[in-house]
Amino acid sequence: MKHLVVLTGAGVSAESGIRTFRDSNGLWENHRVEDVASLEGFARNPALVLDFYNQRRRQAREVAPNAAHLALAGFEEVPGWRVTVITQNVDDLHERAGSSEVIHLHGMLNRMRSVKSETEVYDCPGDIEVGNLAPDGGQLRPHIVWFGEMVPLIEDAAEVAATADVLLVVGTSLQVYPAAGLLHYAPAGCPVYVIDPHQPAAGRAGVRYVVEPASTGVPKVLRELAAE
Repeated sequence: MKHLVVLTGAGVSAESGIRTFRDSNGLWENHRVEDVASLEGFARNPALVLDFYNQRRRQAREVAPNAAHLALAGFEEVPGWRVTVITQNVDDLHERAGSSEVIHLHGMLNRMRSVKSETEVYDCPGDIEVGNLAPDGGQLRPHIVWFGEMVPLIEDAAEVAATADVLLVVGTSLQVYPAAGLLHYAPAGCPVYVIDPHQPAAGRAGVRYVVEPASTGVPKVLRELAAE
């Protein structure tokens, strides 16, 4: 059984209509990233931050998986392959497409947790408001890894990357650490494909660049792998 490990970033979700903060001078939906994606921003104005993620959550429910998500999910049906997706994205488009093994490095919009605990996580079907409390009495917040916070699943992701027979890197600038460092955990002889219209530098020898959007580049590479 060969193991295909896929690292996905904002470029995959962007093709479904989810905007990314890197699109426009570091602003995310006209907000400074520091104001809506940090503990300090949450402490200053929790109502603003909660409303920001309530809007993102609603937006994510309105979009659909694209051809890249669907191709990755469909590849699980190819005999002899196991597929694990490691994503920096906080939407659930991979799961909605049908992917069964997904590691969310930066959390998920449809989860929430108490400000008092990083480990007790709850489903978040609707909005979170100031005054909504977890069972432990703490204010509920989005289950999102904000800037300056630890990435709790990075070690699990590194262990998965180390077992890759093929590594796909899709729609990521390879500038956000520690996620970008996962590229270097893949075994020395592991083929690496970087699929992105902007061709980010991978910092690793022997990388094959597919300079295309995820929706066309991913199905193309997967067809090649299935034919091997």
